[in-house]
Amino acid sequence: MKVTQEKLPASQLGLEIEVTPETSKKVYERVIQEFTRSTSIPGFRKGKVPRQVLVQRVGATRIKAAAVEELVEDSLKEALKQEKIDALGNFQLRSSFDDLVEQFEPGQSLTFSASVDVQPEVTLKQYTDLRLQVEEIKPDPDRVDQVLHNYQEQLATLIPVEDRPAQLKDVAVVDFKGTLPSDDPDQEPQEVPGGQAQDFQLELLEGRFIEGFIDGIIGMSPGETKEIQARFPESYPQPDVAGHLATFTVTLKELKEKELPELDNEFAQDASDGEFQTLSELRESLESRFNQEAEDKTKANQEQAVLDELLNQIEVDIPETLIEREVNYMLNQTALQLQNQGIDIKRLFNQDTVSRLKQQSRPDAVKRIKQTLALGEIAKRESIDVQAEELSTRVNELLSELADQDLDRNNIDQERLQNIVSEDLLKEKITNWLIEHATIELVPEGTLNKDEQDEAPEESLTDEEISTGAISSTEPPIDVAATVVEDVAVEDQASEENLIGEESTLDAPDPGGLVEADMMSDNTPVDEESTEHLSKKKKSIQFVSAAAKAEDVLPDDEPISSSEDASTETQTASKARKIPKKSKSSTADQ
Repeated sequence: MKVTQEKLPASQLGLEIEVTPETSKKVYERVIQEFTRSTSIPGFRKGKVPRQVLVQRVGATRIKAAAVEELVEDSLKEALKQEKIDALGNFQLRSSFDDLVEQFEPGQSLTFSASVDVQPEVTLKQYTDLRLQVEEIKPDPDRVDQVLHNYQEQLATLIPVEDRPAQLKDVAVVDFKGTLPSDDPDQEPQEVPGGQAQDFQLELLEGRFIEGFIDGIIGMSPGETKEIQARFPESYPQPDVAGHLATFTVTLKELKEKELPELDNEFAQDASDGEFQTLSELRESLESRFNQEAEDKTKANQEQAVLDELLNQIEVDIPETLIEREVNYMLNQTALQLQNQGIDIKRLFNQDTVSRLKQQSRPDAVKRIKQTLALGEIAKRESIDVQAEELSTRVNELLSELADQDLDRNNIDQERLQNIVSEDLLKEKITNWLIEHATIELVPEGTLNKDEQDEAPEESLTDEEISTGAISSTEPPIDVAATVVEDVAVEDQASEENLIGEESTLDAPDPGGLVEADMMSDNTPVDEESTEHLSKKKKSIQFVSAAAKAEDVLPDDEPISSSEDASTETQTASKARKIPKKSKSSTADQ
């Protein structure tokens, strides 16, 4: 087979392939046999239809189209193997398919042109002795005391109060019922949907509930009933009450104040469930954890700075196949995350949404591909790889954590786990090498962010960002998730007719929507584990659980495209004009 190669833009390789007469005749005879076996014609047994009758009944053009289709597929595969071309995908027929069908004659040569995406050539202008500025994160000297105080709040004893009125930081037990004034003065006020509760316990802190509610309780005495005016925020999910002034009839049934435990050894034992015997041990543990957290964040800043600088140093013409794979990978990871959270991804990902998200994800996909290609080129030049012992050690560390995470070891895809860990290890080793060979100036925290904010153009927030709170993220899949959740979230909120119910107890949650900033108040205790950065180990385990697989919400690979649209008659060929591609994967798989 004669094959002529031509370099094309976007890391494509053009191929001109000449099919021999012997091959064209062989393929045509094979197609005839396929039609003979599959075509039913009255008066003839299957497989025994004379050729002339078959051609007349099926149509010569349809048979030739099927033959050309197989010729193109088979010849492309053979050409790639013959020329030892490492094709990525995106096979495109550059010749007109209709012209090929018209030109085709069994037993005669046929020449066609096609293109295919190949691995891009990577040029790195510089990757050693990079000069970078990186923010140094230092631990907050007051954070240990803040955490200890939060622990005190958690372990506080509630003491009944009877000799004074309510004040801030008290804990109140109340009955309340909210009403809205009717537009018709002759009608009774309307009840606020879900705006009532009995024996409801809440801490009197600024910023909780809707504006005016807490202030109205301040000064009340146990046993007192009072009407409180409070205004619902404009952003309240129920439009019937959003922005309206409501009247709440509130009865203060009990009043309590917190008695904090002393900061002593007994407190340390209670706060740590016996892990630490003395207060000094608990303090030292917190200080050590926060110091390590600050060091980790500084190291993460260094890694990110190196990766960002590689974008300035790389020159590469990225093929469309890699971009499509990376976009699909990002969206499918998002679907997996949302599905693991119990969200119906079929409801979220329709054709329009997927198309829009693909377009929005392209810039991030291109950035990730460039970084991956740059790291791969550096690994090749500097002979950086992952040893079997390193991989085995890291995998065993991850698997040992399964005992602490409610995951069945049998549900772990071992091969996928090893692939992910190997990729993480290789990236870690390359970035460490780059950091060691770079000149890095550590600057105070906030210095670089401030400059970037001053230079960055102002961008208006989307409705999705406002409603979900996901204004920005360093992980692209989360950005995508924030874009698609809003419609479902609003619909679910609107469908809740009663947000709390009348049978509320002391442990009942705050009535939905009334607590404006409850779950994110400054008094929320600091967790033992840092939530700002997801552990790589936990992330690896999260994505290799065979029991939690997201459906592929993205469209299948597109069929091979032609430079011109095929005619209606040609499109009736027995099989779709589609050439198999490699399976979809992340750029990291390349």
